[in-house]
This record gives sequence, structure tokens and C-alpha cells, in this order.
Amino acid sequence: MPFALRSTGCIFEAKLSKISTRKVHIVSFDVPFPADYGGVIDVFYKVKALADAGIGVILHAFDYGRGSSPLLEKMCERVVYYPRKMHSWLFFHKLPFIVVSRKNQQLLHHLTEDEHPVLFEGIHTCGYLAEESLAGKNRVVRSHNVEHNYYHSLSEAEQKIFKRSYLRRESIKLAHFESIFRHASHLAAISMHDELYFSGKGYPVSLVSAFHPHQKVSTKSGKGSFALYHGNLGVAENDKAACYLIEEVFSGLDVPLCIAGNHPSKRLRQLAAAHPHIRLSYNVSTEHIHHLIEEAQLNILPTFQPTGIKLKLLSALYSGRHCIVNTPMVKETGLEQFCHIADQPGGMQALVKKWFDIPFGTDALDLRKGIEHGRFSNEHNAEKLMQLLFR
Repeated sequence: MPFALRSTGCIFEAKLSKISTRKVHIVSFDVPFPADYGGVIDVFYKVKALADAGIGVILHAFDYGRGSSPLLEKMCERVVYYPRKMHSWLFFHKLPFIVVSRKNQQLLHHLTEDEHPVLFEGIHTCGYLAEESLAGKNRVVRSHNVEHNYYHSLSEAEQKIFKRSYLRRESIKLAHFESIFRHASHLAAISMHDELYFSGKGYPVSLVSAFHPHQKVSTKSGKGSFALYHGNLGVAENDKAACYLIEEVFSGLDVPLCIAGNHPSKRLRQLAAAHPHIRLSYNVSTEHIHHLIEEAQLNILPTFQPTGIKLKLLSALYSGRHCIVNTPMVKETGLEQFCHIADQPGGMQALVKKWFDIPFGTDALDLRKGIEHGRFSNEHNAEKLMQLLFR
């Protein structure tokens, strides 16, 4: 029977028919279900892949609004929830806010109860990485980004003065805190770009690509009737990309564009409303986003942040038709061969005009199926991760 003590963590024991002999602690920055944004998608499908491979997962998750998940409790041998400390005075702490707000003594206590390896999800969860009580453990850090570069890019895209100031300070703190990685046994980088960065810093690092919900390419043949941009529109970088597409690309075209995602800015809503061939679908479900990806003729995904690997790009390639991107979206990801690439508005307009009239056929589908194997397979990446955790 599960019991709850929110102040110290809420623990659930999974009812498994067979107890795994190999176990791992996974420390997650958020409750990874529902799997509805980039970071938690990677965590959720990683947990699933490890559990499917017979690994007993002891999941530690910081809860700041999502609540407990019965599905996670069935997948894992144990789930422990911790409240994230969201006090405003922590913004002025010497540690990055995303780190200090996730420090909890009960977490450290649970990690020292046994000899199982620990997988820290992102620099966010590394507040105890250097603790002497964990020195004998295999400690692997999952790098989701070069985080201080990511926060700097967010600050450049942010329009609100207070938030921009916070992001800049956080970027500086994260750059200093990154040296904590010298206490890790290994880093598991999500992209080749990040692998090169961390290896250049002298850290032991391996490429373990993003975990995702797809097993097979399910792209529909034929032709759709609109272009699609999707993402969390409440993130400044995604808002910037959506506004760029309206102002610089589709304002000069008559191709229908759908922009889908949650929390669009007032400016984005106004820009979309000014063009009858541009539709803004917001506050929609993940299932509806997936439906749009499948039905669109073009998935168009520029980014101004060359960080990590974009899971929305993987979704577009596994289930969407033609995919148009700019270089920062695919550079050093291994996905370049599956996309049409342009970096200037005129070049992107030319690609839209060309591929909007070309059905997605057998040859394109055969090429796309190359994504199913190797570095983008969940099973492949689970095996690589297990080699790091259990060597």
C-alpha cells in the first residue's frame, strides 16, 4: 500500500512479478509523465527502455505541479517524489537556481542506502554529485544541453527585462557550476555537438542519443495541405522562431501555415491574425499535435539555438512528411540527410514552394526509414547506457 509524506518524499513500491537483479537510481528534474515536452520525453522513454530491458528503476522525481503518476509507479520498482523549493530568495544563491531548488537531504539519504549506480538527469539534479557519501558509486550524468549556452540563448530571445536578467545570471552560474562534472564517472551526451564540447573539456563522455516515443517510421505517403510549425510557444526561442516564419517566410507566400503549441505571446497572436492563410492553434493536446505532424505536407522547424537535439525534429521525421529546417536545428545531429536545409528566408521560401507540391513517395519513405536503426533506436541507446551504468 503506498504511503505519502510530501515533506520527505512520497514512495511507491512497484508490484513486479520478478525483482530485477540490476537496479539504477534515476534522478529526474521533473515528474516525467505526461511526456509532453522535450526533457521529460527523453526521461520517460529512457525509464521505459531500461525497464523493458529488465533493469529495476528507482526513480527520484521533483514535483512542482505535475503530481504523482500511477503509470511511473507501475514501470519502476520504486518512485520517490520530492517537492522542488521555489522560494524567490534562492534566485540569489551562489548555486544556479535550477540546481539549488532541487537539493533535498532525503534524496541524498535514499541514494546512499545501497550500491546501485546513479543516473543524474541534467545538471539540474547534480547538487549532490560531489558528495563523499556517493564517492564509491558509479555516477553517470545525462547531459541534455550545454546548459549555460542554452540559458544564454534563452536570454537573448527573451523580451521581458526581469526574466532576461535572471537567465543571464543563471547562465553565468551554470558555467561555473559545470566543473561539478569532474566528479562524474561518465557523461552521456544527447548530441554529437555536446559530446565534442564535453570531451574538449576533458570529461569522459559518450554519445547516447535522445529517447523518444517512436519505434518505426509511420509517415503517410501522399500529400498534405498545409505547412506546420510546432513547439512550446511559451518558450521565448520557439516564439521567436514562429514570429520569424510569419514575418520573414510565409508573409510572402500563399502556402497555408499552421503554428501549434501552448502559451503563444500576444505579439505572435497578433502576427498570425494579420494573415488569413496562417492559423494559430494553441492550448491543444499532445495527441492533436501528433495528428497535425502526420497530416502536414511540410514540417518546418527553424531554431536559433544550436543546443542538444530537438525531440520535435525526431517526431517530425518519424511521423511527418517533408521536413524543412535551418542548419542550427540539425548541425552535428546525424539527421542532416533526412531534412531540407536553408538558412535565409529566401532559401526557406524556395524550399516551401518546391516541396509543398511534391507528394511524399516510396523513395523518400525508404530513405527516412534509415532513422530507425543505430543511434536513434531506443533499444540501442538503452544498451549503451547500461554499459556505462553497469560496467
